[in-house]
Amino acid sequence: MIVCIAEKPSVARDIAHILGANTSRDGYMEGNGYQVTWTFGHLCTLKEPHDYTPSWKTWSLSSLPMIPPRFGIKLIEHDQGIEKQFRTIEKLMLQADEIINCGDAGQEGELIQRWVMQKTGAKCPVKRLWISSVTDKAIKDGFANLKNGKEYEPLYDAAMCRAEADWLVGINATRALTCK
Repeated sequence: MIVCIAEKPSVARDIAHILGANTSRDGYMEGNGYQVTWTFGHLCTLKEPHDYTPSWKTWSLSSLPMIPPRFGIKLIEHDQGIEKQFRTIEKLMLQADEIINCGDAGQEGELIQRWVMQKTGAKCPVKRLWISSVTDKAIKDGFANLKNGKEYEPLYDAAMCRAEADWLVGINATRALTCK
């Protein structure tokens, strides 16, 4: 089975229509050898300071700067809808023969989908759908020109660097200024 993952339900529906995945399931569409699912934008985020060490839960100047030895991601907490959709995606991806990343074209779209794929532990090959509109023609052309997901590694790396830099500057500066 080929699993396609879009960034939002409306895009997933448009893609599913073109692929002939017309059977609605709980959290995805299925048919014609495809399962088309979606995120709701971000399902995953970088871990928070206290996820790395309990001493970072308390705001104090003595704990600054906070620099994790290695950044990690986690599922966004306290949202049952996100948790339910993630479990659906995880189940589909772990059984997939191939994944097609249908995230929005750009750094953030690449980051959102890659974090979800990492969090699921999916190991199958990944292709990338790169479209800037969701017209029937654009979707058909995009599927006719799928690329290997590895070709977008630099885009993901750039997005990850931005996310980590935002975390480092944002959290450390906020805590320093608040404590002062």
